[in-house]
Amino acid sequence: MTEIPIRSFGQERGDSLSIDRKKQIIDAATKSFSLFGYKATTMDQVSKLANVGKGTIYNFFKNKEELFDEITGSLIKEMKEAAEGVIDPDHSFYENVHAALFRILEFRKEHHLTIKLFQEEREMGTPAVIEVRKRLEEAIISYIKVKITEAVDKGEIRPCNPEITAFIMLQLYVSLIFDWEQEHKPLDKDEIAKLFEMYIFEGLSPR
Repeated sequence: MTEIPIRSFGQERGDSLSIDRKKQIIDAATKSFSLFGYKATTMDQVSKLANVGKGTIYNFFKNKEELFDEITGSLIKEMKEAAEGVIDPDHSFYENVHAALFRILEFRKEHHLTIKLFQEEREMGTPAVIEVRKRLEEAIISYIKVKITEAVDKGEIRPCNPEITAFIMLQLYVSLIFDWEQEHKPLDKDEIAKLFEMYIFEGLSPR
């Protein structure tokens, strides 16, 4: 008979403290990256914001890059969850893709960390930040690609290359939400939906 190890109260409390300490560090690092950007954030700053010794940080993360990777991984997960939150199984593919893309880019536009990182990429071209932007875009394209593949299988849209189509959708959305606003009055959600229908969805409609 296999014996089940009995965990002491002290062990459980120690594990709980370890998890709390790690979260404390991640929260502090997120705040630092959001305020100062990736390049200007140091482990000393994170240590002070988290109110822990620098050695404690290295118990969980071997360097700033690993800490940044953990945070951006969570950011991508949050972004996908935000998109899934607006998907309605009773709505059409067009309505759901529009709602999901709008929510994803709204998330990117409102989140303090993404705002700071995209600013840093524009002004400084920090390689680690460029890599994160690529990861974010790849995650969005991958997410939309799945939705396109499902729609093709159901006969909702014409057969197409789902990855290229997802890429085009994302780029058009980015242009309409971010690039257009730099010189023009921002478009509202309904205006973007109409443009999307005209330029993308009409071409994908099954004949």
